[in-house]
Amino acid sequence: MMRVDGTVASDDEGGRNGGGTMDYGSAWARVKRRLRAELGEDVFASWFARLELEAVAGGTARLTVPTRFLKSWIESHYLDRVLNTFKAEVEEIARIEVGVRGTGAPVRTVATGAPKANPASGPLARLHAAGTPVSVPAIAPEPRPAESGDLSGTPLDARLTFSSFVIGRSNALAHAAAERVAAHQGEGALYNPLYLHAGVGLGKTHLLHGIGHAAREAGRRVIYLTADRFMYGFVNALKTQSALAYKERLRGIDLLILDDVQFIQGKSIQAEFGHTINALIDAGRQVVVASDRPPTELEALDERVRSRLGGGLVVEITALDEALRVSILSARLAAVRASHPGFDVSPQVATYVARAITANGRDLEGAVNRLLAHATLTGTAVTMETAESAIRDLVKNREPKRIKIEDIQKLVASRYNVSRSDILSERRTAAVVKPRQIAMYLSKVLTLRSLPEIGRRFGGRDHTTVLHAVRKIEKQIGEDSVLGDEVELLKRMLQD
Repeated sequence: MMRVDGTVASDDEGGRNGGGTMDYGSAWARVKRRLRAELGEDVFASWFARLELEAVAGGTARLTVPTRFLKSWIESHYLDRVLNTFKAEVEEIARIEVGVRGTGAPVRTVATGAPKANPASGPLARLHAAGTPVSVPAIAPEPRPAESGDLSGTPLDARLTFSSFVIGRSNALAHAAAERVAAHQGEGALYNPLYLHAGVGLGKTHLLHGIGHAAREAGRRVIYLTADRFMYGFVNALKTQSALAYKERLRGIDLLILDDVQFIQGKSIQAEFGHTINALIDAGRQVVVASDRPPTELEALDERVRSRLGGGLVVEITALDEALRVSILSARLAAVRASHPGFDVSPQVATYVARAITANGRDLEGAVNRLLAHATLTGTAVTMETAESAIRDLVKNREPKRIKIEDIQKLVASRYNVSRSDILSERRTAAVVKPRQIAMYLSKVLTLRSLPEIGRRFGGRDHTTVLHAVRKIEKQIGEDSVLGDEVELLKRMLQD
């Protein structure tokens, strides 16, 4: 049986670790990068972003997705491509199996006669069998298909409420609009439709669930549907000749929440989606829609549907700034400590993780889970070095430009007429100390290296020396505009 753990090793030595065994997690990370490059960002985000490797055994790679619709689509359109790409990285891979996470559903294999996956034999099951505590987010099983006009919708996640949503500059407007829509009473609807769009892991689904919870508590009839759940229900209603009842029930609610609208496929389903949106809005019922892009960029949708979606309030949730990432990480760490009292992460490690992981909140969640796994599986404290190792793969693919500490040292030395060896030396004259501190500050701001690593690169200094330099330069920049301009110029020169 292979190793697919919470960490992904570097690409050194073709993905094999020091013991000579294959690190399939690293190989799978390369497979996803190749798929992203070959298929494009839009296709990858739509169909492969949520495809995960569960295990490899006997030449068979078991992959999982969160919904049956994604499973069916990948099996029908991309299974051979995934197999060939994986095989190019790991020759022993002969089959691909796709399953649905949290359902225990049977999986289909690209080659006939392949063994079926046993849901109780995955890596998490083995950890539980060994008595190891593992914190895993609850995954609700996908609802049964809609039958005879049934329209129960997708269950709301009890954890995703307004009270658990962390507010920052990037999402304040979206949060305010969501709360206003959820609390609206009386005739008509507000901001209809409310259209939220954002990249992966920035909180739009959290807000949709928050709207659903708050509106139901107010006594309103709410249905939350993912795009694939909408399509699955409509197609099944056609098969069972209950489409009319399905549409009537859908149009008889107070609030329709539809997530991931960019996944809606097929002319007939798109037409029915457009008719449903129009009927609800014309009847004064509230519609809330979320996507990964604004309505004007949903090229697969009919132009009239795009126009209707863009006719309400369109709000973008932008990238998380550092302050918001720190808040999200602090909230997640506090929640984990409630169930694991012995789990502790120092403020320095938390700050490093929040600065290093800039893409989205899901990566922050993943970082916390990895730190927890390290602490519970090894029984040792979480240090800066272990944090760097645990989240390395979450960081390295997101650096817009790889700026080396050596380049910073050379540029600063040249700018202040000293040598790089002077900066690395023990000399404490003012002519050397100032550029050394500026170089340390820039190394912290422009690279993802930790304070201990930066200290090692500056002549083996302690991390407290680096922290003192960073804080001193930050303070001086705020007080001295000339120094601030100098540091900004150095930043631009390094980033260009």
